[in-house]
Amino acid sequence: DERPLITKFQPIMISDHADPKPLSKAEVLKEASHYLRGTLAASLEDRTTGSIADEDTNISKFHGIYQQDHRDQRSERKKAGLEKAFIFMIRIRVPGGVCTPEQWLKIDALADQYGSHTLKLTTRQAFQLHFVTKDVLKTTMQGINSAVMDCIAACGDVNRNVMANPNPWQSALHAPVLDDARAVSTHLTPSTSAYHEIWLDGEKVSDEVEEEPLYGKTYLPRKFKTGFAVPPSNDIDVYTQDLGFIAIGEDGKLLGYNLSVGGGLGMSHSDTKTYPRLANIIGYLPREKVVEVAEKVLTVHRDFGDRTNRKHARLKYTIEDRGVDWFKNELESRLGWNLGEARPFEFTSSGDRYGWSEGTDGRWNYGLFIQNGRLRDTDDLPAKTGLREIAKVHTGDFRLTANQNLVIGGVTAEQKPRIAALLQQYKLDVPERITGLRLNSMACVALPTCGLALAESERYLPQLVSDLDEVIEECGLHHDAILIRMTGCPNGCARPYLGEIGFVGRAPGKYNIYLGAAHDGSRLNKLYKPSVKAEEIVNELAPIIRRYATERQEGEHFGDFTIRAGYVKATTEGRLFHEEIMA
Repeated sequence: DERPLITKFQPIMISDHADPKPLSKAEVLKEASHYLRGTLAASLEDRTTGSIADEDTNISKFHGIYQQDHRDQRSERKKAGLEKAFIFMIRIRVPGGVCTPEQWLKIDALADQYGSHTLKLTTRQAFQLHFVTKDVLKTTMQGINSAVMDCIAACGDVNRNVMANPNPWQSALHAPVLDDARAVSTHLTPSTSAYHEIWLDGEKVSDEVEEEPLYGKTYLPRKFKTGFAVPPSNDIDVYTQDLGFIAIGEDGKLLGYNLSVGGGLGMSHSDTKTYPRLANIIGYLPREKVVEVAEKVLTVHRDFGDRTNRKHARLKYTIEDRGVDWFKNELESRLGWNLGEARPFEFTSSGDRYGWSEGTDGRWNYGLFIQNGRLRDTDDLPAKTGLREIAKVHTGDFRLTANQNLVIGGVTAEQKPRIAALLQQYKLDVPERITGLRLNSMACVALPTCGLALAESERYLPQLVSDLDEVIEECGLHHDAILIRMTGCPNGCARPYLGEIGFVGRAPGKYNIYLGAAHDGSRLNKLYKPSVKAEEIVNELAPIIRRYATERQEGEHFGDFTIRAGYVKATTEGRLFHEEIMA
């Protein structure tokens, strides 16, 4: 990767005022980290504790690693005078969500050996290994490398895993879009050799030699998320991305992209200046300019993002503060050419397609439902083993979706009967008994591993859906695709603010309920009721579901109905104002 488009790092613009505010602690740590090294190597060698040094926990995120602790064990261990049960989550980048069967098998084996026999498919089309302990952390990272995969930039203040629509059944545009997503991912990957030094025992580079020509010593003010959408599917929720590319084609040929900027869903319950925001479409670019545009958008974020207040540091706040026109002018100034007028397109859904479908290349693809992205074996559903057996014989690829599901892609006509038999043997074929509500459900990890979780999510949503399914079946809505999403905190990892029914944890057993998002991901929902107890949720929603079943108009989606029926008002500004959130 020669990175011909990279420009030299420009001075960070901390403030327009004469007396700028001091840098945040995170900025100081990045500056002193020697290009993301910190004291991680020494922390890993310290066998007196299961944790790494506090300052290294921030630097480790750039390497795709979050230090956590098993929260179910906190109280018991505290009483026993023991330190927390420290564990680590490792996030593995999968640009565009596509991996080979060989890579699948290696990650599956690592999950069995070091990750408590579970594997997580994330909402950004990545793998996550949970419950990894410090003593095997480096060994696990080396195993990931042996699969020709990595974790660098899977977390941290850099461009994260680049997303792309993974469903090749839709059009001939998917292959070139995936190529572009991978090109952007490669170009925006940090240059530091710290990752190879620390985890792969690579050659050490001196301070005088190393540099980050794109990022600089302090990288970005906050995380940066990029996604590629292929209409009519908005399965990656492109408007939630800092940087979005919406594919525009003609006669099966990819011409270019509409460009969207400034999306992001994270907020804080207690901070009235934080809010979810959907991106603005600011123009069109030809396909050959995609990497150049990605770089220049990132550099605007790098140079103008808030480095004093991390809660105000996402690109969405820079655009909200300075204006869309200002951002477009700044971008075009850096490009040296102007974007074209945005071209027509249409999104019709944001969900996944399940079951068999034939692609434009004559091969078959199977859309597989993975509840909340968690792969494990149970007595009723040996899902992890089943996919391992499929990977052993599969000659195509695996495609992780943005809805935590999986596409078994590129199945030949000759191989299809064998894959179908394995799907049936391991109970992985989509049964008719699964409702549209469950097939369109999504939850973040939350407890017991996430340190930010205020309430349950992944462990609770399946039961809540089962309870709601009784109402769904009673009303004859078995096949209705209603988007239902839950997170244990307001950070928005499972994109709850785009759920037609959204839940955000407020406290143990209590959730804010949101209604009214658009089915195609183009409109945020609004708060319906705050701090609803878990045991009261079904009673709150059942009357609304019953009215929807009897009063909906032809083709009307649930989110649209809740607005027409007056349960909430539609968001119109592309952002969810905090006074609306807390009203």
